[in-house]
Amino acid sequence: MAIANKIFSFKDAPSKIREWKADHKKIVFTNGCFDLIHIGHVLYLEEARSLGDILVIGVNSDGSVSRLKGPNRPIQDAYNRTHILAAMESVDMVILFDADDPLELIQAIKPDILVKGGDWRPDQIVGSDFVLKEGGNVMSLRFVEGYSTTNLEQKIKNSK
Repeated sequence: MAIANKIFSFKDAPSKIREWKADHKKIVFTNGCFDLIHIGHVLYLEEARSLGDILVIGVNSDGSVSRLKGPNRPIQDAYNRTHILAAMESVDMVILFDADDPLELIQAIKPDILVKGGDWRPDQIVGSDFVLKEGGNVMSLRFVEGYSTTNLEQKIKNSK
């Protein structure tokens, strides 16, 4: 599938999700800034995809990343971040959202499985109460030590 065909607006994503669900596809959802893609992200997304049939990623907008991570972030703009993620074989849908958390998006999608990285306990994951109430599962996946965007950012700053 072409990269651009995997990128959906907040408004258009739910109808595609309903199509997949009508075909009895299990929807896995995760979200994040995904500012500088590294091996930790790749392994995490592959593991998330292995839990279901469709992997949907909510990606924080540039404004949202800046509010959450500080004025020097994001390093890469939303166009780059969404398209890099959409290019991954494990990813089926990418949705850009502007809120500081993905709750509204999670409520619109109603995923079967909600996942975050191992640095999040399931009860800390935004939307976990909603997904569990809807009969879904919430999981914290394996965390790959030593890889983070913050570490990469510091390495870049220190190499100057």
